[in-house]
Amino acid sequence: MPNIKSAKKRVKVIATKTAQNKAIKSALKTYIKKAYIAVDTNADDKVEAVRLATKKIDMAVTKGILHKNTAARAKSSLAKRLNASA
Repeated sequence: MPNIKSAKKRVKVIATKTAQNKAIKSALKTYIKKAYIAVDTNADDKVEAVRLATKKIDMAVTKGILHKNTAARAKSSLAKRLNASA
């Protein structure tokens, strides 16, 4: 455990940020999963689900949670499956 006051604060701040990042990443995975399910089941709102997932992926990149290439790969995969189902 840290003894210096600033080091103690860093531990607290990092724990808070880790929890926030984990929540955002978990929600992102949920949106992506819902989009895949919507496309695979040919749901009426599949385009909207993919659009929402894409938006959430972009937001995660902006917040620094995902790397831009990882996001591009995920969005490409979603779009590819959506176009194949049409």
